[in-house]
Amino acid sequence: MAGSDEVVHGFPHLDTVHAAVTALYRRLSPEGVGAYAASVLPADVAFADHDDLYLGTQRVARALVAHLQLPEARMIVAFREMEHAASVELTAGPEYFIELNDRFRTHRRDIGAALAHEITHVLLHRLGLSFPGTRDNEILTDTVTAYLGAGWLLLDAFREDGVSRQKLGYLTPEEFGYVLAARAALFGEDPSPWFTSPQAYRAYTAGRARALSDARRPPLASAGRVGRLRYARDRRRALEHPGSHQEGHGAYAFEPGPDGVRVTFPCTTCHQRIRVAVRGRARVRCGLCRTVLDCDT
Repeated sequence: MAGSDEVVHGFPHLDTVHAAVTALYRRLSPEGVGAYAASVLPADVAFADHDDLYLGTQRVARALVAHLQLPEARMIVAFREMEHAASVELTAGPEYFIELNDRFRTHRRDIGAALAHEITHVLLHRLGLSFPGTRDNEILTDTVTAYLGAGWLLLDAFREDGVSRQKLGYLTPEEFGYVLAARAALFGEDPSPWFTSPQAYRAYTAGRARALSDARRPPLASAGRVGRLRYARDRRRALEHPGSHQEGHGAYAFEPGPDGVRVTFPCTTCHQRIRVAVRGRARVRCGLCRTVLDCDT
């Protein structure tokens, strides 16, 4: 797990984030994802300065293991000087060895965040779910941690002021906010009261704005006027040339199909691409997550 004083902002990893959410739904199913509807609560992972370092760390680790619905396994946690924030040794179990950076001895409020990421590595290992390459695999881990209800801890570990800055994980703060907002929309849960970091709250707000804008893109019926006008122009061009593949101005594209021109676009929940005939107003059901979308194709 990366920890860095260099904080990148914005949304540079969204393609990989979307692929991670799609992969999670394919591996767990909508019912499996729904089993994580409640986030881990602050009281379950709180770590006071007067708590014993090792007993407190074990308590928080057990809470995260239970939240991520892993079988009871002994988490052996050690602290040492290291370049990264934390690491986990992935084996067949039943014990898992986690190392945390020595700085967490005195920054105990962030131990839960570091453990959440590493224990999600254990979950993904057991699920057999991974992406090729360290960068993409770490983005997968951050995304799954957030989407399954433990990643608000990672965003809350983000702090940036005139004296110091800290961020855990590979996602930007705004990308963590984006995933958390998508989860909030799915389960009707607002994580913002749990943030102790003002910078985390601002990043969540920015991520939520991006997530809301993604849910208002054509061919969704909720798209704004400008988007609808662009879509109408792109659709007209596609209908005039029905045998060609044409990219639109958003995430949608037009392609030939057995039933005429089809539009393809990502599901707003799982981001799997949906293909439907261009026939006007329709209610479309995603074949992966079963979300029903009101569209105007």
